[in-house]
Amino acid sequence: MFNYTPQNQLDIFDFKTEFESKLNPNNRWVKMAKLLDWDRFAVIYAQNFSSTMGAKGIDARIVIGALIIKHIEAKDDRGTIESIKENPYMQYFLGFDHFSSDPVFDPSLFVHIRKRLGNDDFDKMNQIIISKALNANGVDSESDSEKDGNDAKTSQETSVQESESNEQESKKTKNKGKLQLDATIAEAHIKFPTDLSLLNDSREKSEGIIDKLCKVLGLQKPRTYRREARKNWLNLSKSKKKSYKQIQKGIKQQLNYLKRNNKHIDRILDENPLALGLLDKREYRYLLITKELYKQQLEMFQEKKHSVANRIVSIHQPHIRPMVRGKQGKNVEFGAKINVSLQQGFARIDQLDYEAFNEGIYLKEQVENYKRLNGHYPELVQTDEIYMNRENRKFLKENNIRHTGKPLGRKPKEDLTPYQKKKLKKERGERNHVEGKFGQGKSKYKLNKIMARLAQTSESWIGAIFFIMNILKLTKDYFCTFLNWLFYWILFQNNHSKSYEIKIITL
Repeated sequence: MFNYTPQNQLDIFDFKTEFESKLNPNNRWVKMAKLLDWDRFAVIYAQNFSSTMGAKGIDARIVIGALIIKHIEAKDDRGTIESIKENPYMQYFLGFDHFSSDPVFDPSLFVHIRKRLGNDDFDKMNQIIISKALNANGVDSESDSEKDGNDAKTSQETSVQESESNEQESKKTKNKGKLQLDATIAEAHIKFPTDLSLLNDSREKSEGIIDKLCKVLGLQKPRTYRREARKNWLNLSKSKKKSYKQIQKGIKQQLNYLKRNNKHIDRILDENPLALGLLDKREYRYLLITKELYKQQLEMFQEKKHSVANRIVSIHQPHIRPMVRGKQGKNVEFGAKINVSLQQGFARIDQLDYEAFNEGIYLKEQVENYKRLNGHYPELVQTDEIYMNRENRKFLKENNIRHTGKPLGRKPKEDLTPYQKKKLKKERGERNHVEGKFGQGKSKYKLNKIMARLAQTSESWIGAIFFIMNILKLTKDYFCTFLNWLFYWILFQNNHSKSYEIKIITL
């Protein structure tokens, strides 16, 4: 049934609030605030500051907490600040002791925060989260071994060597846990690059540089044929079906226009050596990028090829490279390639690079990172076949680590039992957990749509996404652990009361 009460909008001062009451302790921000180790996070953030120079910065908890809110809510910089202004629970999460309608800081500060907090800093924070969740700390285990060595100083050197060798052998037999490895592309939010669009964008940037130099120096603008160039580009770009000859003709035209513009710029700079100082940092950067892009496009056009070393696919983000993945529906991706290791649902970025690399060569490093964090090697490594080269197989065998890779050579004569086949199939299927982590990051937290422009800030953006997913995993695990503990406690109390009643009856 339809229900509506006709009335005018209430005055804002007549609106009743419940801010006078206590905050709900079951709120997600309240729970998360109690779980995180803010002191250790602040120590990592403090490494990017000078202890003697500069003004006093914003509190580290506010900065790190604002980044967490930004990526959990999947908001932009301005939207994050507005959400914090309106939400008392978020302000409690940032460490405030009272509600305030003032912005915590200017949204533009997020850019500087991303420059300070890189992927390495987020990896250190991830190690803190994983250590807390799994009760593992490689540093503590190393300190214990050092204490044992100090206690054994009175023994002979031969006995010390023998004990160390025994410890190494015992570590091999005490491998624990599972390590899942895989790589993916964190795609940047750029326009799909084509040779025509890149040349057209470069031409327009060069025309803007010519206009500024001529205006400041009082020179007459040279002929650039910009109207004709834009008309030719629009006519070709709007056509639905482009033949190979039409595309090559359009590329040749845009190359000639860009070549003419570069000659005009070089002539102006030669006649006025100090004119280069008239360009700001951004314009000078575009000048270098457009000239390099012209060389690459000219080389591909003359040699009739579609690839070149260090190919530029975006004049705004020249650090991005095309990554040929061979996936269905998306053969090439544009962004940073990340090599990720997963341990009981907690992910770490071991390698991040904008150039293509073979993730298989980093298996040893990822396994050693696992040992450094946990104090022991994993019992099982679950990977794709690209990781299973002969060198990696030898390394895993020497350290008594099982893997899910298929054996090399012919099929072994000894057949596996049904139980072993079922177990192997299950272990190989568990590698999909890391694929699910990639799907979570891309579908929920925009791992496939990195909005930062600089290479440094993009790395920070990617590292923050995995940091957020680990925090949510930690919160979920602690909540489930608390519910399990509460269930068993209630069950124990009920059983204890029943037995007590039975004893009274028997008496």
